Amino acid sequence: MRILEALAHTRPDIWVPGVHALDLHATASAVITADQAKPLTDGLVVWDVWPVQLDDGTLASIAGGSLWVILSAPRTSDPDDRHMLARMRLFHKVGERWQDCGNLLPDGLSPGSREWSGSTRYEPETGRVTLWFTAAGRRGDTATDFEQRLFHLTGMLDLSGPAPRVTGWKNLTQTVLNDGTHYADLTVEQGVAGRIKGFRDPYWFRDPADGQGYILFTGSKSARDSQSPFDGVIGIAKATDPDGIDQAELMPPLIDADGIVNELERPHVFVQDGLYYLFWSSQKKVFAPGQTSFPTALYGMVAPALFGPWEPLNGSGLVLANPPEEPFQAYAWQVIPGALDVVSFVDYWGLKGRSIETDPALKAAQFGGTIAPTVRLALDGANSRIVKGGA
Repeated sequence: MRILEALAHTRPDIWVPGVHALDLHATASAVITADQAKPLTDGLVVWDVWPVQLDDGTLASIAGGSLWVILSAPRTSDPDDRHMLARMRLFHKVGERWQDCGNLLPDGLSPGSREWSGSTRYEPETGRVTLWFTAAGRRGDTATDFEQRLFHLTGMLDLSGPAPRVTGWKNLTQTVLNDGTHYADLTVEQGVAGRIKGFRDPYWFRDPADGQGYILFTGSKSARDSQSPFDGVIGIAKATDPDGIDQAELMPPLIDADGIVNELERPHVFVQDGLYYLFWSSQKKVFAPGQTSFPTALYGMVAPALFGPWEPLNGSGLVLANPPEEPFQAYAWQVIPGALDVVSFVDYWGLKGRSIETDPALKAAQFGGTIAPTVRLALDGANSRIVKGGA
């Protein structure tokens, strides 16, 4: 593994997964049942889910429960339609009950034609909410477009009504400007459906070592530096003010998977027991030829500091996989600091060996579009294990 200079950050660490270390049984979650795949909200499908967090990344306690942002879209005959219709929706979770609080942003506020994933921070002292999100396409576009831009804005939490909401949104700011120096310029190349290029999924992180704020995101390597069509990276930008409200400074990638995988989605990082743990999700279909041993799963690395050196967890990077008998049942995992609960959504469950490629009717019938059962991890240095919700 090439090691970056931690202070200068002149090059990323390379994800060199050790295939010999793969353990699909030890990392497998339990099979999802029909009872666990019931819709969260009638008429809607939901998928990527993330919590409203405190500045240190821990889950914010709000109105006797917690708040979550989830991508949503009307349920159609083709689950793939959701990516072209996506809106962020707010939910309040108390115990096992989810209350639908409606769309997070008012109509017409996003500069994109769709709203894709991000992260959300809450400040209890002021009630201020800061949202980082992906604006896909351009407002008013009707054509399919995979351009992605990162934006953020602030609002105020309002608990005066029957359901929590965020009001008074302001200071809409493009988080970073991508000039193609470090990352693929998506105005030039966007990839193809099912294997698009990335500049999305912003995640706020404050490094406890010095208090500096950063935004991590899913990226693709710049055309100048890429050696493969499978050129996924985890990007990073440095906040230029204490709370990340102004435009951030784009930096070279943090993790480089060029030649390994096309997408390292929904990256997130936190510090536990003095170590930095970085996680992301990747689908089996976006790994490069020759990397077919790797399943749709949650992957991760560990380091003594944010800028490395990083090493794959469990030798391979594999942290949490779907069970071999249902390899596509869940996706978009996020590990919550503290209890180490892992949230995700139900994707294609109950296939029982059948294929949505050869039997397209299965796509609508077996797409869950709801919240998956929670899994819990334990972390011990460079090793992880499932302690709840495993096979």
